[in-house]
Amino acid sequence: MSRKQGPSTEARMRGWRTPLGYALSVLAILLVIAGGGFIRYRIEQFLISSPRFWLPGEPGESTPGIEVQGIAHASRQKILNVFFADYGRSVFLMPLAERRKALMALDWVKDATVSRLWPNHVVVRIIERTPVAFVRIPTEGGMFRIALIDAEGILLDPPPKARFSLPVLTGISPGQSLAMRKERVQVALRLVREIGALADKLSEIDVLDPENVKVTQPVEGRALTLMLGDRNFLSRLQNFLNHYVEIRRRLERATTFDLRLDDRITAIEEADSSG
Repeated sequence: MSRKQGPSTEARMRGWRTPLGYALSVLAILLVIAGGGFIRYRIEQFLISSPRFWLPGEPGESTPGIEVQGIAHASRQKILNVFFADYGRSVFLMPLAERRKALMALDWVKDATVSRLWPNHVVVRIIERTPVAFVRIPTEGGMFRIALIDAEGILLDPPPKARFSLPVLTGISPGQSLAMRKERVQVALRLVREIGALADKLSEIDVLDPENVKVTQPVEGRALTLMLGDRNFLSRLQNFLNHYVEIRRRLERATTFDLRLDDRITAIEEADSSG
């Protein structure tokens, strides 16, 4: 009767080597990871501590370490002040996303990018907002101050010495929501586009009520207020101008006219004064 034989020596060795091989492989991987982490740590420490990577200069108009591109009206000094904490430190430590967010909060800045230029410089690219109108903003004592506004309803401080040929809007204030200001600006821009060259003769556009836009137009030395509603701006305005000689002859004292009915022109002040 034959005796049952156990696994051969070679088979036992294979069974012993398999888990050992796995363990050695895992150990090798861990060593590679640890080595990579150590190398990364040493590189980071080098980038942080080596003076060649430190942002040179200090906040000022002639700061050599920061190049600002794309500005015409935005304040260069305010842009440089965003990087106040970065001077004398490695550009590797600069939180680019935070700096971009701070730049986006500045007046006139619509978009911005911040890029490291190794070894120790930073490039700031600015896209400025484009004003589309002047805005008369009421202040205390019945006075007004002049600001600018872009197509998104963002109010802008007028830059010194800059000159713009833009319409003047009323009916907009800082206390209104951004959405409300944008809606009113868009109505004014639609009017300007529709009436074309006639917009150059307007001295003011009142968008307090977007459903009844009013314009102030000098005609023959008189400032006339014309109520245009919210549509058919060109046809209503042109119809009024075509008949103004006759209108003035008949309604000499009237300065405010309701043009919201396409087949009718109503003199508001004349009707009020005759009652």
